[in-house]
This record gives sequence, C-alpha cells and structure tokens, in this order.
Amino acid sequence: MGIYQQQVLPRMINVLCGLETANPYRARVCAGLHGRVLEIGFGSGHNVPFYPAAVTAVDAIEPSDVAWKLAAERVAASPVPVERSGLDGQSLPLPEASCDTALSTYTLCTIPDVGAALTEVRRVLKPGGTLHFLDHGLAPEHKVQRWQHRMDRLQGRLFGGCHLDRPITDVITAAGFEIREVDRFYEKGSPKFLAADYLGVAVSP
Repeated sequence: MGIYQQQVLPRMINVLCGLETANPYRARVCAGLHGRVLEIGFGSGHNVPFYPAAVTAVDAIEPSDVAWKLAAERVAASPVPVERSGLDGQSLPLPEASCDTALSTYTLCTIPDVGAALTEVRRVLKPGGTLHFLDHGLAPEHKVQRWQHRMDRLQGRLFGGCHLDRPITDVITAAGFEIREVDRFYEKGSPKFLAADYLGVAVSP
C-alpha cells in the first residue's frame, strides 16, 4: 500500500464520513444496539456518540492505523469501553457467539470478500443477534445503476476498493441473515449514483 492508501485516504474518509448530514442516519442505524457490539469498519469512530445506553462494550475492527489514531478522542470520550479487537473483518479474532449485536456503516461496499466477512459476523453473533447496517450500494433505478456501473472502477481506485453497485441486502441474505427491516433512499445533496443508501437490521437465525 502506498502513501495515498495509508496516509491520505483515511484522512479523506474521516472528513467525508464526519459530515453532519450523516448524523441522523447514524442515530437511526445505532438504535437498538445492545450488549457487546461488534463494529466492523470502525473507521475514525463517528458512530461512537450514537451508541445507545444499552451498549456495554464495543469490539472495533479497523485495518487502518491512521483511522484508529483519528478516533482517539472519540474513543476516550465513549461512555463504554471500545477496544480495537482486530484488523480484518474477513477473519475476526473473536470467539463464536460472543457478541449480542453488530454494526456496519459504509463498510460492506468496500470489504474485498464481503461474503466471508458477513459469515464471520454470523459466527461471532449469538443466535438471534442482529446486524445493523448503513451503506451505499446498487440504486433502485436502472438509469442510476448504469452510471454506477460506469463509475465503479474509478470509485474503487480513488476510495480503497469501494464499490458503487453492490446489492447490499442481497449480499447480507446470501450470508444467511434474514432482513428484518430496510429503508432505501438517496442521501440529499449528493449525486444519486453516489448516494443510494440501504439502512436496516438483519437477524442471524
């Protein structure tokens, strides 16, 4: 990995993902989290202020050392302990059935083997545990999808392998989760091909 991927990109993502316009979505996706939470793609900790009181601990999975350093103040201010418990969502160093709920925001679009990561999330979750997800992905409109397919390779090069056209609910159900609820919408203020969001909850049977 070069300087751009290691040093520049995490700082760019910290700024872009820290926009206040995303705060209402973060509040919605974090609602209902409880107990020990697995958060894959922790980034620089923008979800920390939105953890509900029912959360008792967070296992943060984050590959970027720079992102983890940028998260330091938010982690220090967290009312619950947050531990960096791993670097790779595709191979979680946690015991089976050790977490009550899981959280993923703007992460499933980027993980190289997202199926393997979601299989690992299911392994770590207790039976009946829920995955709370917020991500951008394949749009519902064909004309927007065409732009997503055209721009996907460039998006990946600029943003560390991020995909515009992943069908988020499909990859979640393919890993054995059952979608409990999902809201699909376009984020305001961004081009549709960049901002087709999925926000919901899936359960591990």
